[in-house]
Amino acid sequence: MNIEKTAVIGAGVMGASIAAHLSNAGVPVLLLDIVPEGASQRNQLAESAIAKLLKTDPAAFMLAKNARLITPGNLDDDIEKLAEVDWVIEAVIENLSIKQKLYQRLEGICPATTLISSNTSTLPLKLLMADAPESLKRRFMITHFFNPPRYMRLLELVSGTETLPEFQQAVAEFADLRLGKGCVICKDTPGFIANRIGTFWITCGVQEAFKLGLTVEEADAAIAKPFGIPKTGIFGLLDLVGIDLIPLIIKGFNKMLQEDDDFRKLAPLPDLINNMIAAGYTGRKGKGGFYRLLQIEGQRVKESINLKTGDYGISIKPQMDLASDPKFILSGNDKIATFCWNVISQTICYAASLLPEVAEDPVAVDMAMKLGFNWTYGPFELIDRIGAAGFCDRLNLENRTIPALIDDRKSFYTADNGRLYCKDLLKQYQPVTRPDGVLLLSDCKLTNSPVLHNRSASLWDLGDGIACLEFHSKMNTLDMDTMTVIRKTIDKIGKEFAGLVIYNEAEHFSAGANLSLLVNAIKEKNTAAIANLIRVGQETYQALKYAPFPVVGAPSGLSLGGGCEILLHCDAIQAHAELYMGLVEAGVGLLPGWGGCKEYLRRQLENKKRFGGPIPPVSQAFETIGMAKVSKSAFEAKTLLFLSSRDGITMNRSRLLADAKAKTLALSAGYQPPEPYQYNLPGRTAAILLNMASQAMHLVGKITAYDTVIADHLAQVLSGGDCDITQPLTEEDLMSLELNAFLALTQKPESLARLEHMLQTGKPLRN
Repeated sequence: MNIEKTAVIGAGVMGASIAAHLSNAGVPVLLLDIVPEGASQRNQLAESAIAKLLKTDPAAFMLAKNARLITPGNLDDDIEKLAEVDWVIEAVIENLSIKQKLYQRLEGICPATTLISSNTSTLPLKLLMADAPESLKRRFMITHFFNPPRYMRLLELVSGTETLPEFQQAVAEFADLRLGKGCVICKDTPGFIANRIGTFWITCGVQEAFKLGLTVEEADAAIAKPFGIPKTGIFGLLDLVGIDLIPLIIKGFNKMLQEDDDFRKLAPLPDLINNMIAAGYTGRKGKGGFYRLLQIEGQRVKESINLKTGDYGISIKPQMDLASDPKFILSGNDKIATFCWNVISQTICYAASLLPEVAEDPVAVDMAMKLGFNWTYGPFELIDRIGAAGFCDRLNLENRTIPALIDDRKSFYTADNGRLYCKDLLKQYQPVTRPDGVLLLSDCKLTNSPVLHNRSASLWDLGDGIACLEFHSKMNTLDMDTMTVIRKTIDKIGKEFAGLVIYNEAEHFSAGANLSLLVNAIKEKNTAAIANLIRVGQETYQALKYAPFPVVGAPSGLSLGGGCEILLHCDAIQAHAELYMGLVEAGVGLLPGWGGCKEYLRRQLENKKRFGGPIPPVSQAFETIGMAKVSKSAFEAKTLLFLSSRDGITMNRSRLLADAKAKTLALSAGYQPPEPYQYNLPGRTAAILLNMASQAMHLVGKITAYDTVIADHLAQVLSGGDCDITQPLTEEDLMSLELNAFLALTQKPESLARLEHMLQTGKPLRN
């Protein structure tokens, strides 16, 4: 079964967002909803949903033009068109009767080869298919997307006993390869896996914070970093998803779950939460939530609610020593340690008690929580980090029941002979299998020691003559230690390997250069150190570009500044679809200094679709770099020319390394380094035109006065300085212009102010 045409029924937030992500896969989508009573436009609901999607932030579409793949319609006039699609996703209101009546209509229209699924998260499949004909049951399943569908990688799949395996296989393969989803097979139980455990964790966390008298900041900070949980924590997450949803979800679980289920033993939510909802404080979509942002005297001020009084006050970051090791925080005896232990231990025990009810093995549960809630570690991986024996000892001391799955006091995961194993329900270790085409660096590390290593970067052997350069500093920022490993890598690979992939499994590829090093040098007026930092980066990236082996960058997430520059020096890029790539140095008062200007300008000059003449490519590079443009997807990175037409895009993050390795192997056969590039640039004429353009933008308020200063230096670099168009410049000439402009900007106090503001707040300063 091939899925080439799709349909979504229900143009609400979730249904429309699913349609948008199907379009991101390049698949035509028919989006249908009812005809509103008295509506003059019969497709009003679907059309308005598409219009809203185009304004959504974060963007639902990887490219705005993907919206053209969605055809709006209605269930009265267009339902017959469903006979032409391969997969129909129902995403209507969570009303059993409405859904079942819809299925009856679909059964009479869709051919037997059409998969029909529901996006429900509350209604079990056995209820949805009650009294349904066998012909429908054979091609029906639940496909539960997480919101927002573009960004959340989890897709929970629930099949009935009658569902034909080929339908589940087809949707799983399509979701994996085309939608980038991690598919988890779930049993037909209330809330499936992620929402059931996640809601338990949230509810437990709220109650414990109230009980122990914590502030929302203390609770969120404590439960996040040590346990690999996103920094939103619990209260920040509630604000994000909508506080008003939680009472409804809890009510639904209490109706569906057995009386002895530990979820039903949790105490009711505190009255403060119900009062917040009644007053419209439902989170980010309302007047605020546990946190809120206010404009006071032109300044954005973050406030948080006092859980005791219900009053708002200035949000204060808690002063806590939060190591990444969960054992450290759990070993304490203060209220923070007590809070973390109570929440984490109850959540782990609840997750362990749910097997085999919700899934066949712990791996599925861990995967669901990592992909559905963005946890770094699933519940069973957390047990291993805490220590299974110590965990059980503490439960014993507290006279608490130890779930049968962990009472053997053994870890859940172990590695042997290069394979990862996980304890099954019989407490026997079974190999963790990866789908074909999935290669994880974490698996490669199980039996290998790094070929090279320091505190900022490491080199790993991927096999087949291909090595992997990994950054692992904070936010994968780049420093002199990084450059040292790169230079050693070039020598090592030239002798022992056939090619190199630059990749890591962190959330972000690289946030760029380590700005704190630069700030210190500027404050000390150490121009020599700044110049050395730039020269070393330029020379290192040039050496990588002209190395006698192919280099393939494999970025995901943020790839900014120096991280973008190293990618521009690679022979090829295999990017994850969620790539936010850009030369953003102007935002901190600087210019790209490690060859980013020359490499991006080259891409503009080589662009076959560009306007003729010497100035348009320079002007386009000037605009992109000067405005610090960042792609909102890998597809947009291609339109911005950060990626070339030859570069590849991988939808599924888990497949990125394997795809990059394959690309490197293909390039290694008969590889020859690129020829040095020569630049024919227009010189002062172009610089004057670009300076005039920046001044005009300043006059209309689009950029600040200091932005024009940065723009003047950028124009000088991109135009080639005082060159003549008949006399080509070398790459070294462009790097010299970069260096001079960079050094000039570091002498200005406005640049230092921008740098310090970015380090302190993580946001650009518009001075």
